[in-house]
Parts: sequence; structure tokens; C-alpha cells
Amino acid sequence: MWSYSRAGVDIGKIRRIQHDIGKLVSTTHSNIENKNWSIWTGFGHYAGLLEFQSKVFALHTDGVGTKIIIAQLMKKFDTLGIDCVAMNVNDVICLGAVPIGFLDYIALKKPDSCLVRELMKGLVKGAKESHVAIVGGETAVLPDLLNEKEENTFDLVGSVFGVTDKKSLVMGNKISHGDIIIGLESNGLHSNGYSLARKVLLPKYKLKNSHKFLERSIGEELLKPTRIYVKPILEILKKLDSIHGLAHITGGSFAKLSRLNNKINYYLNNLPQQENIFSLIQQAGKISHREMYSTFNMGIGFCIIVSKTDLDNVGKILEKYKVKYHQIGHITKGNGAVSVERDGRKFVLTD
Repeated sequence: MWSYSRAGVDIGKIRRIQHDIGKLVSTTHSNIENKNWSIWTGFGHYAGLLEFQSKVFALHTDGVGTKIIIAQLMKKFDTLGIDCVAMNVNDVICLGAVPIGFLDYIALKKPDSCLVRELMKGLVKGAKESHVAIVGGETAVLPDLLNEKEENTFDLVGSVFGVTDKKSLVMGNKISHGDIIIGLESNGLHSNGYSLARKVLLPKYKLKNSHKFLERSIGEELLKPTRIYVKPILEILKKLDSIHGLAHITGGSFAKLSRLNNKINYYLNNLPQQENIFSLIQQAGKISHREMYSTFNMGIGFCIIVSKTDLDNVGKILEKYKVKYHQIGHITKGNGAVSVERDGRKFVLTD
């Protein structure tokens, strides 16, 4: 049976490294000498928050990960920029911030104008969909560092900054017993879990292969760009005051919900089940349900936690943007546990 740790990504070890990083970076929070600025959060949430007068600025950095390897095998690079933008803007909106500016970092094995042009196509498309401006970046040529045999070896990372005011922040502290969890459908794997997906799929299938679970080839399915949720979420935040929590379902999957508020429990008993890329991965790798729901988004790319009375209001806005959604669970009293019920069995995810 395959697992994320067997594929080379040990979430437990990563969490311990992050904990050590958190202790170190917290020592820098007193470095700001300008007393007009203060730090709200510097680690552990979906973005770092800096307060200046009545405004709060959100900053976040993320990349595309080993989805790049699939793009290299497919020789198709024009959608990876969408992934890079999405992984950043989808995170800052979780705090109620409006993404404003974006920076990109492209590391190349050698100068390649065609590759960069394709990457920029996706970055520009993602930026337009997010209503964010690309205001700068860095292109580095690192032949001795990126020394893989593959000629088009590269890495792609981005950073975003957003802005909001204090009264519009969504920190998760208002989540309470009885709230419901609304799940917005994903567009496939998005940009997480590819180390495991590749290890179980590529030895058994060719990327050009089709499968009864899929509407397109396996390679095309794996390259589907991450869905950007900026427009519907920002409209929901603008029109409704009862949004208690927002979560972008990425690395660590649903276990990350506990970071919003660890004084209640998250019970996911109505997650969608269908035959798709997740089913193919699970069968190919003989992966347990717990491992799947701890690694992949399983068809849900974003969660909204809201009072039950606002389900219809949220639904109307999501329908306007043609985003399919499900009421996937609810909030109970507890201490931060995330539980999933699947096929009559219940198991707890840990962050």
C-alpha cells in the first residue's frame, strides 16, 4: 500500500521542520522599527499579516511543486503559471484579503525564451482571472544547481500581497458549533500530491493513455490547472457578514481545517464520491481512505464555514460563477479534530 511518506513526502517531518522555522522567524517580528506597523500573524495561517493604520496586508509565497515533472513529460507549460497564481491568491483570500500584486520567480537550467514565454502565458492568464497585477519578479539561470538530464529543468514560485481592513478579516475565531461546511468543487488534483500520484500512476500507465474514470488522457487530467476561487469568494465576503471560516484545500488536505480554529471539531460526512482521477490513484496505489483524505483534495478545492441560515445565500453567488458546491459537513464541539466518514467508517485526520 502506497502512502505520501513512502513517496518521499513525510508530512509529520515537514510539520516538525515548520515548527522549528516558526520559532526562528518569530524572533524577527520585533525587527520593524517603524511603530506604525505591527504584525498580526507571521506563521502558521494561510498568510502573514501586517497591520498599517486601518489596513491589514497579507503576504504569501507558494509554488507549483512536482506538477512541473508532468509538464516536462507532456512538453506543455502554458498552464503552470495559472497553478502558481492560484496557489497564492486562493490562500490570501482565506483571510478575507483582496489580492493586489504578484511576483514570480523562475529558475532555469539554461536561458530558454520559448519556455519562459509559455510559463508567462499561464501567469498572465491566472493574474487576469484573479484581478491581480504582476508587478515584478526574478528569472535566474542556475545550470549547476538544476543539473537534471531534462533540458527544460526549471522551478516556478510566486508571491502575492493582498489587503483588507481589520473588521473584514476572517481568522476562524468565529466558527462555532452548528455551523456548516460548504465544499467548492476542485478541478482535479490542483497542485498537491503529485509525488504520490506520479509514483503510483507512471509505472502502470502512459500519460497518453485514457481510462474509464477519465474524460481525457491521464496526462491531460494531471495538467488541469488549479481552480481560482477569488471572484466568488470576494463577492461572498462583500455581501455576507456571516462567513466564519475559509480554507484552501492544498497540502495536508482537510487536516488543515484545524488551523482555523482548534476549539471545535470538523465533521465531514458528506464528501462527494465519484469515479475520477482520485479513484484511479487510490486503486493503482492501494491507498487507504485516511491517506487519500490526508493528501489530496478529493474533489473539494475550497471550503466555506458559515451559519446554516446562509447556505442559500452562499449558494446563489456560487451558482452565479458556475461553481459547483456541496454541504460536506458541519461543526461540533471539540478540540480541533477533523473527522471524515466514508462508506460507513469514520476516521480522524491529523495536521
